[in-house]
Amino acid sequence: MPEALARLEVEDLQQTLRDIEPLAADKSKSTELRARLDALHPADIAFLLEALPLEERQAVWNLVKADRDGEILVEVSEAVRESLIESMDSAELVAAAETLEADELADIAADLPAGVMEEVVRSLPLEERARLRAALSYPEGSVGALMDFEHVAVRDDVTMEAATRYLRRMDELPGHTDQLFVIDRAQRLKGSLPLARIIVTDLEHEVSKVMIADSVRFHPEDSAEDAASAFERYDLVSAPVVDAADTLIGRLTVNAVVDHIRERSAESRLAEAGLRQEEDVFAPILDSFKNRWSWLALNLVTAFIASRVIGLFEGSIERLVALAALMPIVAGVGGNSGNQTITMIVRALALGQISGAYWRQLLAKEIGVALLNGVVWGCLLGVVAYVFYGNVALGGVMALAMLLNLVLAATMGVAIPWIRERFGRDPAVGSSVLITACTDSGGFFIFLGLATLFLM
Repeated sequence: MPEALARLEVEDLQQTLRDIEPLAADKSKSTELRARLDALHPADIAFLLEALPLEERQAVWNLVKADRDGEILVEVSEAVRESLIESMDSAELVAAAETLEADELADIAADLPAGVMEEVVRSLPLEERARLRAALSYPEGSVGALMDFEHVAVRDDVTMEAATRYLRRMDELPGHTDQLFVIDRAQRLKGSLPLARIIVTDLEHEVSKVMIADSVRFHPEDSAEDAASAFERYDLVSAPVVDAADTLIGRLTVNAVVDHIRERSAESRLAEAGLRQEEDVFAPILDSFKNRWSWLALNLVTAFIASRVIGLFEGSIERLVALAALMPIVAGVGGNSGNQTITMIVRALALGQISGAYWRQLLAKEIGVALLNGVVWGCLLGVVAYVFYGNVALGGVMALAMLLNLVLAATMGVAIPWIRERFGRDPAVGSSVLITACTDSGGFFIFLGLATLFLM
């Protein structure tokens, strides 16, 4: 691939998409479209494929050079990758997979047919085959699943001159190489040697005298979330990965960590809305239905419960019609407050900022915030209700209902992620659906119950 190729900015990509859409729809423009695609980085082509409807996507995919298929399959989202793989025969898939490194192949292995994977594994050299098996053996969300096998290592007993000669004999360094890893004769990690030190250090010194002995290192079983926090905290570009015997087996790079953070962030946003998995925006209707129906079913149940709560107070609403106009305000503000609380807590859990000993303290703090908000906004809404309806008691009920529903929202905003984490579930999954159900039903019950008690 030409070295001049560069990733485009988002604005450039959007303009490229607008230019390519008519070309993809017009088969007579295939030569012009192919030339445009050949000049793009694989990540940019992946962006375009994700933004095109199925028919145009297939037209673009068919014009991509076969030797770039593997790179693009790694870059596209899982949902779009499935649609592309379905359109390829076994020979095309094998050819695409054979262009990938072991760690890249492991990323898409789950989406490839079993027969294709078997053929690809048989075609790999023994070393690559062992690396692939190692990469596939680590669970998703671990350092091992993100690990890169390409790295540069030097012995601790050689001179800086020898290390420099070794580097100069290489055609190019692996991407994101900011340091060499220092090992002993048994391949055990002893430390790291930043490239900056190689430049400024006298060549006659031994590597062991110049290296950083206490460098950050990871084990393949470590959590990818913990590794991402370490990369952010220490501004790392790369870090070694070692086994239980401290033998160097690979490295973790910032690009893999950033990809992991982006994927987790996207998964969290989808989970909050009750989507079970990432969805191709142009997926067939039935596929989208399967992805969305379960939490919508739960939402239907909670909406029915809320309606029955309202039904309990039909008599009160008939006698004071103003209740029907005011009760959505109480529920809506409570839902928004609960979503603020639950979003903050889910984020803190993802960053490892909440330990088991502090949940009560966190609950007390959120209830305190709810009480303050309840007093301020409850009084304001009470005054507004009095101005509109001329009923002092109605204003008081409005203020008290707002206060109580905000306290309920704060309590459930802490309790929902706590309970889900306690039982080993993702705290983000369906959180917005659950908190809205609680604040809707609870808000209606509190407001209408107080109205019935004090106004009827």
